[in-house]
Amino acid sequence: MNTPTSPRCPIHSGSSSPAPLSGAPGSWPPGPTAGVTGWSLLRRMSRDLFGELSAWQAQFGDVVHLRIWPEHQIVVTDPQLARELLVGHHDALIRWERGMRVFAQLHGHSVFIAEGQAWKDKRHALQPAFSGKAVEAFVPTIAAATATALDRWPADGTPWQIESALTSLTMDVILRMLFSSQIGDEARAAEEAVRTVSAAANAEFYWPASAPDWMPWKRDKRQALAALNGLVERHLQARLKLPEDAWPDDLLARLLRLHRDDGQAWPLQAVRDECMTTFLAGHETAAATLSWWAWCMAAQPEAQAAAAAEVRSGLGSRPPLAADLPKLPYLAQTVQETLRLYPTAPLLNSRRSTRPIVLGGWHFPAGTMFMLPVLQMHRDARWFPEPLRFQPERFGPAAAEFPRGAYLPFGAGPRVCLGQHLALTEMKVITAMILQRYVLSVPDGMAPPKLRFNVSLRPERQLQLRVAAR
Repeated sequence: MNTPTSPRCPIHSGSSSPAPLSGAPGSWPPGPTAGVTGWSLLRRMSRDLFGELSAWQAQFGDVVHLRIWPEHQIVVTDPQLARELLVGHHDALIRWERGMRVFAQLHGHSVFIAEGQAWKDKRHALQPAFSGKAVEAFVPTIAAATATALDRWPADGTPWQIESALTSLTMDVILRMLFSSQIGDEARAAEEAVRTVSAAANAEFYWPASAPDWMPWKRDKRQALAALNGLVERHLQARLKLPEDAWPDDLLARLLRLHRDDGQAWPLQAVRDECMTTFLAGHETAAATLSWWAWCMAAQPEAQAAAAAEVRSGLGSRPPLAADLPKLPYLAQTVQETLRLYPTAPLLNSRRSTRPIVLGGWHFPAGTMFMLPVLQMHRDARWFPEPLRFQPERFGPAAAEFPRGAYLPFGAGPRVCLGQHLALTEMKVITAMILQRYVLSVPDGMAPPKLRFNVSLRPERQLQLRVAAR
């Protein structure tokens, strides 16, 4: 029976959207037993986050209450309510203070961390540099870095560490786009530092408090942070020694012009912080998604052949130009479907309400926390039939529509990922050039990779694929 209080049923017969829920002020949606403190839920989530969230969704519905003292956490997996939260109530939400303190150790006070008017000012100033039109200027840079990397790839079809190669490639790309630099062996040290600080941040995220970084067992984290900060500082100081008319047209130059125009709003520390966020987010997003894309192509040879044929028809053997990318729609669909199955940010966690919110009929007081499990929403059979199947046609012109809030690879609303155009452009160029030169296949006996969530979503073990000349 379809009733407004059934958390997983339609508003009316034949609807494809769940019903709004109902709850009087002071009541909470259903959820798992939390015990006295609820910290047992945190331990369970730290061991198998998405397994626990999926089980709770199956048991309690699309709006689940977690009582983790002293917080009330609401898990939302209904697309309509998720979009309403991110778009309609965006001005009533801030990110979880504890989580932002953890990430601020890496990102400083960048646009990723800022709230309120400070965030609005930063976002407004940065938006032009990351617009779709602006990032087109980086296509030759991305293509040059990719060509250099692909020249070193094997072509004999033996199993090969493709995830490591793609991580190195995206490191090279972001360093060229950010600093106009190729740092060679130092890139490998930077990759290791990123892995170390990411793992440390993920571990600290699920505990109420963290030990100080000066504790002896945090030596690796301290050294990794120092290495990344040193990398940014060296490039910043080298650039400041040059006259402005000698600056290359890279992201650092665009940030330094903000400092030049308004040094009070954009002191050099703000430039450093944005460099770090662009470096970390720009590198990791592309590396993770490209690794999963490579797996999907290898595991689905028909989709790979279709994408390669489109690239061959549109480009031949030449590198792509910015004007070519819109003419490769099926290739773009393979990237979109990869982001559905393996979203780089599989969890939008966590938003706190600064005022009372009514969502789906529930009355939530100020201070309520909200969590959006993007991975679960992307794999919900109600919106994506056969959700575990890689099917790029879902994003084709003839595909059935799905609720707008069901697909959130870059978030939604005013805080949608600032770098989404840059990431998508980079991934389209790299994937096109891979398919021009290589055929990817799965090594004999290899099982599908398991998921590992460590800030981004990665294969549990380093991904190896067969790479052969096309």
